[in-house]
Amino acid sequence: MKFFDALETRDPGQRERDLFAALPQQLAHAKTHAPAFAELYRDIEVSTIGSRAALAKLPVIRKHELLERQKALPPFGGLTATPVGRLGRVFKSPGPIFDPEGAGEDWWRFARSLHAAGFRAGDLVHNTFSYHFTPAGFMTDGAARKLGCAVFPAGVGQTEMQVRAISTLKPAGYIGTPSFLKIIIEKAEEMDRDVSSLKKAVVSGEAFFPNQKALCAERGIDALQAYSTADLGLVAYETEAREGLVLEESLILEIVRPGTGDPVAEGEVGEVVVTSFNPDYPLIRFGTGDLSAVLPGVSPCGRTNVRIKGWMGRADQTAKVKGMFVHPSQVAEIVKRHPQVAKARLVVDNETGQDRMTLRCEIAGKPDGLADAIAASIRDVTKLRGEVALCRAGELPNDGKVIDDARKYE
Repeated sequence: MKFFDALETRDPGQRERDLFAALPQQLAHAKTHAPAFAELYRDIEVSTIGSRAALAKLPVIRKHELLERQKALPPFGGLTATPVGRLGRVFKSPGPIFDPEGAGEDWWRFARSLHAAGFRAGDLVHNTFSYHFTPAGFMTDGAARKLGCAVFPAGVGQTEMQVRAISTLKPAGYIGTPSFLKIIIEKAEEMDRDVSSLKKAVVSGEAFFPNQKALCAERGIDALQAYSTADLGLVAYETEAREGLVLEESLILEIVRPGTGDPVAEGEVGEVVVTSFNPDYPLIRFGTGDLSAVLPGVSPCGRTNVRIKGWMGRADQTAKVKGMFVHPSQVAEIVKRHPQVAKARLVVDNETGQDRMTLRCEIAGKPDGLADAIAASIRDVTKLRGEVALCRAGELPNDGKVIDDARKYE
């Protein structure tokens, strides 16, 4: 069976209708059972939130906020709808941030990615993600077992032992980071051990560089990427088409301008914001802090869901200028004060020997006095002086940057 289920080939319009028909119920569930959402949505009639435009008016909860929320109301900042004692596991990720796992099969919805990579019942899978503190090991382990695979829980490190286990057990598939797969292949050659049983892999947790892809191809390993977070589980996954990453079926994706909750035009780079239908951890408009962009059209593989380009950097572009922090949200506030500005980027350099800020603004025409008015807004919002450069529409790069720290320190 090529597809994991019939959801993957739904008519895109039907998928959109299905998701937004279910959204008000998920919002009501979060508001009723999770204290943080009860507060956030106190004055919102969630039954009316049934469209993208309505969803875009709700606040974004960004990943960097989780630490403060969890400090104030441990362990999960009031964002879970299931009591701690009824969860399956609790993890602690770097930050430190606590992550819940509910009970049930493939709670992180990762099986879809493994299936797309060719993992099937009867395969033995070598899983090198950590089973200690962080959720990645269990996240992928549960997915593999849902598909009927047996799992060798290798975890991280101990490369020589990993090579020996692979050469003895001869697993069909690998799960882990691409860099560790490369290390295993190279160590096996050094040890003169056969790891050629590995024919497929799902790699995640870091960028998959061209030299790593080339090595996998040379060794006959069909390696595909998965994009996931410790908060959401699987977000998107690569298919045999290798044209972007296909969104997981039970999520709503938005790409917003960093520092705001405002969706950008299709194809424009921005922050990945995800709404989950997870009943235990109902993250609504969760800002991952990752940059990406939506690809046009549908995948040649036959899956019809939205595709993203993959990880394109981090959205948290805060810079410290003359001892003061400047945030993307402040740039957004300046832009909102001047409707003539379609897009802006704050460039920070030190070419003059001291920190200098220049706000480059895309506008139509050159209205008299606009540059001076924007400069005044910069002073008002950031408490710092900044220059203004007016640009033509489309002149700024489409890379998601709101603050470009171009300072040189050598």
